[in-house]
Amino acid sequence: MNHAHFDKHLVSLIAPSSFAAEQYQALRLKIERLRQSRDLRVIAITSPGAADGKTVTSINLAAALGRGSSARVLIIDADLRRPALAQQLHVDMAAAGVAELVANAHLTLAQAVRPVHTFNLDVITAGHPTGPVHELFRSARLERLLAEARERYDYVVIDTPPLVPVVDSALLARLVDGVLLVVAANRTPRKLLEEALNQLDAAKVLGIVFNSDSKPLYGYYDSGYRRYFSRTRQASASL
Repeated sequence: MNHAHFDKHLVSLIAPSSFAAEQYQALRLKIERLRQSRDLRVIAITSPGAADGKTVTSINLAAALGRGSSARVLIIDADLRRPALAQQLHVDMAAAGVAELVANAHLTLAQAVRPVHTFNLDVITAGHPTGPVHELFRSARLERLLAEARERYDYVVIDTPPLVPVVDSALLARLVDGVLLVVAANRTPRKLLEEALNQLDAAKVLGIVFNSDSKPLYGYYDSGYRRYFSRTRQASASL
């Protein structure tokens, strides 16, 4: 596979030895440490609003989890309204995806998986929903599919829609082991971040990942994260 075809921000794919890619390895290490104390396999990646970098973070984290390890890693595009994984990873956009898996009980998880062999990744695309998206995220069928993915893979990384504009991610968060919230550093309004946090179960939030052009990934991970977003304090973070 020609790495030049990938977006320059997918550093875990095209430049795994770079400083930027090392930041995702640091995030991988944090995930592995958290897994020692809790059953952490299915991880949703979301953001308060659009263009915060959640898809780039999803791909880079999934690639970091799979690189140089025997871990089985699946990345799922659950942003059915604005899917991006198929295009970013150059897999068949016409293939059956999440929408078809939920709609067709005869379609198996294995039939929807598309391997990206070079990077030790499996991908399930968003597919093409034909009905209301929020109903799909309330489906018992989706819950069963994620349970099957949990059994088959060591890590399942799910790229979900932004939290504030639609209810999809809040619904999906009930079915995952943890959520990473991606924020565009110095750009995402604090009030928007507060609103996003209020939609999530605090016990499910693994941490907040700050994206910026100058520092591709840095974040603050703490079970008491909410205090950093009070009205009287500025949010700040560093690894």
